Order: sequence, then structure tokens, then C-alpha cells
Amino acid sequence: MGGIECTINRVGNQYFDQSEYSGHYKRGTEDIDLLASLGIKMLRYPVLWEKHLPRKDSVPDWSFVEKTLTRMRELDITPIAGLVHHGSGPSYVNFFDGSFENGLADYARTVAEKFPWIQYYTPVNEPLTTARFCGLYGHWYPHTKAYLPFFRILISECKATILAMRAIREINPDARLIQTEDLGKCHATPALQYQADFENERRWLSYELLCGTLTPDKVMYQYMLKVGIKEEELKWFHANNCRPDVAGFNYYLTSERYLDEDLGNYPRQYHGGNRKHRYADIHTVHVSMEGKECGPYTLLKEAWERLQLPLAITECHLHSTREDQIRWFHSMWETVNKVKAEGVDFRAITAWALFGLTGWNRLCTEPGGVYEPGAFNVSTGTPRPTALARYLQELTMHKAYYHPILEKEGWWLRENRQIYSTAKLAQMEMKAPIAQCRPLLVLGDGALGSAFSKICEERNIHHRLLGRHEFDITNRQAIEQLVKELNPWAIVNATEYADVDKAEEEYETCLQVNTYGPILLARICHWHAIRFLTFSTDLVFDGKKSGPYVESDPVAPLNMYGRCKSVAEEVVLTKNPHALVVRTSGLFAPWDKHNFVSSTLRDLERGKQIIAANDVVVSPTYIPDLVHASLDLIVDGEERIYHIANKGSVTCAELARRVAEMAGYQRYVVKGVPSHTMQWEAERPRYSVLKSEKGIYLPSLNDALERYFEEAVVVYQPSMTTI
Repeated sequence: MGGIECTINRVGNQYFDQSEYSGHYKRGTEDIDLLASLGIKMLRYPVLWEKHLPRKDSVPDWSFVEKTLTRMRELDITPIAGLVHHGSGPSYVNFFDGSFENGLADYARTVAEKFPWIQYYTPVNEPLTTARFCGLYGHWYPHTKAYLPFFRILISECKATILAMRAIREINPDARLIQTEDLGKCHATPALQYQADFENERRWLSYELLCGTLTPDKVMYQYMLKVGIKEEELKWFHANNCRPDVAGFNYYLTSERYLDEDLGNYPRQYHGGNRKHRYADIHTVHVSMEGKECGPYTLLKEAWERLQLPLAITECHLHSTREDQIRWFHSMWETVNKVKAEGVDFRAITAWALFGLTGWNRLCTEPGGVYEPGAFNVSTGTPRPTALARYLQELTMHKAYYHPILEKEGWWLRENRQIYSTAKLAQMEMKAPIAQCRPLLVLGDGALGSAFSKICEERNIHHRLLGRHEFDITNRQAIEQLVKELNPWAIVNATEYADVDKAEEEYETCLQVNTYGPILLARICHWHAIRFLTFSTDLVFDGKKSGPYVESDPVAPLNMYGRCKSVAEEVVLTKNPHALVVRTSGLFAPWDKHNFVSSTLRDLERGKQIIAANDVVVSPTYIPDLVHASLDLIVDGEERIYHIANKGSVTCAELARRVAEMAGYQRYVVKGVPSHTMQWEAERPRYSVLKSEKGIYLPSLNDALERYFEEAVVVYQPSMTTI
């Protein structure tokens, strides 16, 4: 089963629409075809009230949703129609006077009349979570922060669900309710167990109301009466219950929490409390939970025992690196299959946010925000399948999937993740690599290769790093032997002859390393079905273009270094059409002494005046950003040419001035001069800024420089006393 993030939530008088952010309204049926390519047969799909009846006197415009729903029928995809997704309804209704529940019932009847063939509905997504965000925490409209409005909102949402299903079943008696809710649980120290017990009863409240099982002997029944809910409001659910056909649960790493009164052991952002105690409220993933029963397996078993309803995971998504997204879904896949094998009536697991989501880093309280890719990356407006899409295709076709990255743990299971203990912040050693796991082979231990090794360790990607003294990139027999011994699933060629000026004289050496070597590796990888990545440069262009160079622009190198790289690009992709070639520019990193930024810092320390070209415009690239993006592309299985550079363009002189300012020097210590006075042996293009037309976006150059200096303080101390 699949789903697209479709929240329309209200903050003040603003509505934020996830389908607008993702571009779904522009692509329409094209998106449905893409989702069908994943092999999914059911889709949680928005037919949202706020979208179709934004004003009380408006007439629904069904043209868009009619096309997409019709396309689903043609492709044999069964929709689960969502009517309100984390919203409070159109502006003319509210939770406190009956207009929300009666209005949703009327809208539900209209939807059922228009689409009588739709069988599955989720009238209100995650009512308990929405009520908390709207009524208890004040994030969303109506922005209250008290238990009475929280309960009133929840009652309104649950009543609306029941009335909506009643109206739908008047049109379609076979309609089914697929309810959703957060699969949360609270753990605590002994002193705070009372608070955890209260919240753990509260987590069932939406299902208790819908099923009519919230009886006077229940803790929450009495508490709701205590804060001002009338008993006849609760008894209404006993007489009008609507037992869900499937109890859907959504489990995120933020779903399980731990309460601890020892505030000093946790960052201030986790501090909170109730009227009795102050305490830290933190996700269990950042706490040592040894000896405690937790995790989705335990929580799903609890849900089954408590509700005795068919279960499903109705959202499964993780904002993380590519490999961890797959590891997360895979771990949930294994969990639900284990639960099902133990006799639980488990119906489905839902790949959520298939086109990603936007702004949840700020809980959708402001326009825009961070975009998180899903099975498709839509950052350019044109969906690009990620590794997760390929994983889902394999599951739907074969019910199984294997990739060497699954041999390693996701970040939430690693022993080196941030753990806040009762004593200190614990940073534990990582486990030793799995010997039998096929590695990612990185060739070249210079700045780029070393960065790959460092970041592979951070991302828990099993790899081998070999320096140039350990192999000959132009020796076919040696490379073949290396492949036979290590059996890598991918090879990254991070070797390079990097001296642009000396290449004019030492062109044979440059040709061997930058051209013949990559071509040989590409051929061998093609023969053995191994993914291959090699790097190229902005110097394949002549600089005559007035705007940034994109992947499809023709090459016209001005120097020997650029010619060697351009020939390598062409032949590599001819010999291995599945190869990945990344063009980049002006690499810099604090642990590398041989780049423009680092050499500028050294010269500043020595009191030298910095002389740099003021008419050569480039797009410098921070090596860690380059490596992360490159790894994502390798895991995604991308091919052909990609441009990866930090956002922004700058002259060499201006870059040196920014470095000087950030290091505490005056800008005048940098002298900008024309490039023809630099006495370069190799001609450079005056303009070689890179931009991707394929949706690869790195942080801005200024952001990269700030992170460079944060790291540089550690790398260069004590000599860099001026920073």
C-alpha cells in the first residue's frame, strides 16, 4: 500500500497544502502512473474537504480528482479516500459548535454521491494527533493549549468520522472505515510512571470513542468529565459507535518517548513538565532502553491485544539518508511479517510520503521548510525515483529484496548514536564491519577518498579504502584481482592527477590517471555488474556561456586537464552506459591542505598578501556535501552525468575575501588581479559555474564555508588562533 503526504493544515488564517508543495496538482495523472510503476495496489489518496469546498457557498470542482481517481481505476489501484488530513476543515466551520462534524458529514455524502464506487475511507486522519497539535500544544488552528479544548476537538473529530461514515454508507452500504492514528507510547522513570501511565491511556482515546468502548471505569472517561466534558457527550459514542474495519497505525522515531526528572542530563530543548514535576521528554531513540519493552513490534502486539481489530501500518517514512530510508522500511517490513506470523490479523504496510513532504521540520507552522524526499524526489518539479522506489518495486514483485547496505544497522540502532544516559552523553564505539558484507570500494586516499571513507563510516556503509600505493589504476590484471578478492557492489574512483598547470607538460601522466584509469575501471565494472562512480570537472567547459553550465551543455575544454577529463567522460559512458560521472568544481575541506580555501588560510596566518583572480567565476564545492550527494546517487542507482556543486558563484578573489573575513582578517589583505597576470600555464575558463538540471541541490556556499570553519577550528588548532 502507498500514500502521498497531503496535509492541509491551518495556522492562523493561512492554509498550508502539501500537495501544492509537492507539485501533485500540476502533474496529476502522471503521478498516478509513477505510483503504479511501484506495483502498489492500494493508495491513500486525498479528496480533501478544504480543497474542494473552501467556501460555504462554493461548488466543488472535481475535475482534477476525477481524472486521478479514474486513472487509478484504469490501473487497478484501489483508493482510500482521505477527507480531512491533519486539518480543522474550511474556515467556515469550527470544532466547538457542531459545524465541523455536521459539515464533514455533508461533504462525505457529496463525495460518495460523486464517486459511489469508492469503498475505503479515512474521514479524519490521526484525530488524536491532530487534536494534540490544535488543542493541547497550540501549533495549529485554533491554537489552544489546554485539556478541555483538546478533548472537545477530539470528540468533534471522532463524531465527524462516525457521521461521515453514516452518510457515506447511505450511498454505499459496503463502504469501509480505515482509521489511522499514531502508534505512540510513553516510558518513564519510576517517579514519573504516573505521567506515562496517563499518556499511555490517552493514546487509545480516538479508538475508544469510535468503538464505543470508553466506559465509566476507564481513566480517561473520568478525567474528561473532570475537565468539563459532559457525560452525555461520551455516552453518544456508546449508542453511535463505528468500529473501524482496519486500525491503521503510524510509527515514527518520534512516536515513543521517555520521561526523566533529571533535567541536567538532557538538552534544554527536551525540558518540559506538568503541574507536579519538571522533567525531560525525549525520544527513546536517544535513550538507553535496555531491559524495557519498546519498538514497533511490542506496540503492534499491544494494539492487537487491546483493540482486536485488523491492523495496518498506514504511514512508514523516515527523513534520513537513502540507505537509512530503505533500512527503516525494511525493518518495519520484517516487523509486520513477524507479527502476522504470530497470528495477528495484519493487512498492509504503507510506503508513505511517496513524493516526499515539506515543512515537517517546523511542524508545518510556517510556509515552506525542509523538503524530505520519498520514493520519488520532486525537488525539480519532475519526480526522480530514488533507491526506495526500486526497493518497493522489488518487494511488490518478489516479496523480497537484498542489498549489501541492509547488512548494516540504521542510525537509530547504532551504538554510536547520541545516547543521553543518567551520567553523561554517551558516544559508544561502532561495531566492527561485517566480514561477509560486500563493500563499497573507494580508490584513492586523497582528500576526496578520505572523505568518502569518513562519511561511509558515519552512514554505516561498509566500505574499503585503498590508497594509490596499494593498486595501479591502469593495471587491468591488478584491478581484476582486486574485484575478485573484495567483490564490491560499487566502486568509487577518487584518484586524480590534480595539478592543472603541470598537466600541460606532464600530459602523459595526466592522461594515464585521469583518462585511461577511469575507462579501465568503467569497463571492468560493466563486465561484473558493479556500480561505478568517477569524477570530472567544470574545466571541460570553455567559459563562454553567460549562465551556469548544466549537464546537457556541450563540452569544449581549454586545457590538457580538461581534455583528459572530457575524453574520460565520453569513453566511460560508452564502455559502461550505467556509469555515474559527477562533475564538480573547486573542492575544499578543512582536513585537506591542498585546496584554495585552506591555502588562503595558511597564507593569512603567515602574513602574506593574498593575490587571486578577480575575473574567474566558479562554484566552489564543500567535499562533505559532495560526498553525501554522490553516495545518494550511487545508492539510487543513478547513471550518466550529474553536476554537484554548492549553490552560488564567486570569483576567486571574492572567495578569498570571504575566507579572510570569516577568519578575522580585513578584506583588503586580498588583492584581486586579472587572470592573465597569474602566470598560469594552463588556460582557465573565465566562467565555469555548475548547476544541475537533474535536481541535485547542495546548501549555499556561505553555509558550506560556515561549516568549514566550524570543523577547521578543530583541525587547525592551535595554529589557527585567529579564527
